[in-house]
Amino acid sequence: MSDGDHRAAEVLRTYLADAEVEHEELQPGVFSVTMPGERKLQVPVRLDVGPHALGVHAFVCRRPDENAEGVYRWLLQRNLRMYAVAFGIDPLGDIYLDARLPLAAVTPEELDRLLGSVLTYADESFNTILELGFASSIRKEWEWRTSRGESTRNLDAFRSWLEADAARAAADQA
Repeated sequence: MSDGDHRAAEVLRTYLADAEVEHEELQPGVFSVTMPGERKLQVPVRLDVGPHALGVHAFVCRRPDENAEGVYRWLLQRNLRMYAVAFGIDPLGDIYLDARLPLAAVTPEELDRLLGSVLTYADESFNTILELGFASSIRKEWEWRTSRGESTRNLDAFRSWLEADAARAAADQA
């Protein structure tokens, strides 16, 4: 590691410890971080201190089951309004947030903004990604749970459109 790499890695270590962010240093300059969300309960992030930049890679969601083009279009449009990070997909179609920060810009303040952006965008986007890319699975789960009198609490974020779907189906049968 160069002097710049060492400085950036030390700033990152200190920042993560001071912010009490759950993390592990997998090897020198490579950190695994878990940030708590509200909609997405955990946001796993890998931070890689490279020779020229800090790489940030956060898993958001697996490949959509359906409407992948619609999901990816929504992500690209969302990218236009975001600070420092962008959505991308891996070769399997899984969705990530990714960023590069020059080593000279690795400061506690910029790390706070950057990781705050990752958490905010992953969390704010999660339910929309699920609605667009997993609607059929969500509907099946809702129907299964309601038919058996099971709790639907974990589906509350989708309740309005699920209940509207059920009302339409009942009206169609009448």
